[in-house]
Amino acid sequence: EVQLVESGGGLVQAGGSLRLACAISGFTFDDYVIGWFRQAPGKEREGVVLMNKDGSTFYADSVSGRFAISTDNAKNTAYLQMNNLKTRDTAVYYCACLEGRLTPDQAKGLLWLGHGMDYWGKGTLVTVSS
Repeated sequence: EVQLVESGGGLVQAGGSLRLACAISGFTFDDYVIGWFRQAPGKEREGVVLMNKDGSTFYADSVSGRFAISTDNAKNTAYLQMNNLKTRDTAVYYCACLEGRLTPDQAKGLLWLGHGMDYWGKGTLVTVSS
């Protein structure tokens, strides 16, 4: 059974940084996509970033240049480094994965839709204060 557990959320001031972690277990896919999504209060869930196993990465325009995804395969952990945080980044952040590989157009679609992944974590809350 695939399990994803997020950590690292909390309260941070605007302009600050935070790093989220996603511990992944039960993962046996030959090809996969790791991603981060978020849901702000009263809004639909949206995609933040998606990364294929080969390292090709796709960011939502709203976070491009500020957020960065990375993985530590030895620790089976994915990270989301968030810099220059803004109040509009306040949301519950979810880690997710799916088996397979995304083309750029497919990734763009998933980021916009905010769903479509196979497995999800329960989320971690990030609050950015002004």
